[in-house]
Amino acid sequence: MKVIYICLIRLVSLICFFKKKQNVIYIMSFDNNLGLIKSMARKMPKDKTLYVYYESSNEAAATDLAAYGIKTVQFQEGLKLIMDLIPKIMASNVVFCDNYFPFMGGIVKSKKLKVVQLWHANGAIKKFGWQDPSTKDRSNSDKRRFQKVYNSFDEYVVASETMGHVFEESYHVSFDKMQMMGYPRSDRLFKDKWLQIARRRVYSFAPQLKDKRVILYAPTYRDDGQSFNPPKGLIKALSNDENAMVVIKLHPLLRDIESKLQEETKCPNVLFCNQLSTTDLLAVTDTLVTDYSSVAFDYSLLPNAHSLLFFMFDIEKYKQKPGLQENLLNWLPTNPIKTLDELKLAISENKKIDFTNFNNHWNKYNDGFATTRVIDKYIKTLK
Repeated sequence: MKVIYICLIRLVSLICFFKKKQNVIYIMSFDNNLGLIKSMARKMPKDKTLYVYYESSNEAAATDLAAYGIKTVQFQEGLKLIMDLIPKIMASNVVFCDNYFPFMGGIVKSKKLKVVQLWHANGAIKKFGWQDPSTKDRSNSDKRRFQKVYNSFDEYVVASETMGHVFEESYHVSFDKMQMMGYPRSDRLFKDKWLQIARRRVYSFAPQLKDKRVILYAPTYRDDGQSFNPPKGLIKALSNDENAMVVIKLHPLLRDIESKLQEETKCPNVLFCNQLSTTDLLAVTDTLVTDYSSVAFDYSLLPNAHSLLFFMFDIEKYKQKPGLQENLLNWLPTNPIKTLDELKLAISENKKIDFTNFNNHWNKYNDGFATTRVIDKYIKTLK
């Protein structure tokens, strides 16, 4: 079925090959680039139309963009995608993607069409693509299909040479495709106005966090067959500083685990915050506790970033699947924490972290002006 699906995409793209180029498309699986999309809409040439195709999980973001006057369309893999999105893509000058989209591997592209990868994270701790150990067990046809998707991206916007090399190795593409421009999604982290608004949202929902040391626990979501089973006693370890407030922020699909953790604690200084976004919570966080999540790369850019702890209790298992980036210990700002006793000690010591080397490694081109550079390169030059 996958082969037939890709063949249909190829056929429709060939039929539409010579369509007049009059669109710009953003294919959205994450809602963290709304500022860029709105800026594109403002700068769009009058003879061009911006379309945002979004996954169902981004309904709220799409509603926001639609209210701004941007054409939004929900998409999902299937016949509708083939008959609607593929012709739109073939009539486009630029297509922005923020993730891996399998259907892109079937498109026969015109030289006038440029596909740009705007990845959804500033850096990478875990492996993906060809670096993922499980890839070697896939069939040859699967591997060829993967590579066609990787090859469909003409350029990759990145925030560092380090991330450029990660794509080079993970996707087997030329480093020449890497554009050292910084991620537009990170621009807001440099804006005082955004920080003030984010803090206002958080304090409105949780006023008890104000004037407190906030410890945020935000682990990655396992979508690779790994189960998330935090050790018993985790909440007690996180709340080792009785003068601090601990905020637990788990992925919505981990509600069962969250319920388990809630049953485990009766501490008045522990708060579960599903209603608030992780990015907003970072704006009030003094100590971030995470594991393999890219949230660490965002947090390190904030002026309030004090300490960053990597609680990797399952690191040996995680090294096997999906795997960790090479030389991890050389660039992590703090050593991985494997036990609850180590976590308690680190929270109690509350050592301030110097993020200079870490940010030079991963956030080199994130300076608050990435949106301007992307607009100048891909939108203002349209004819």
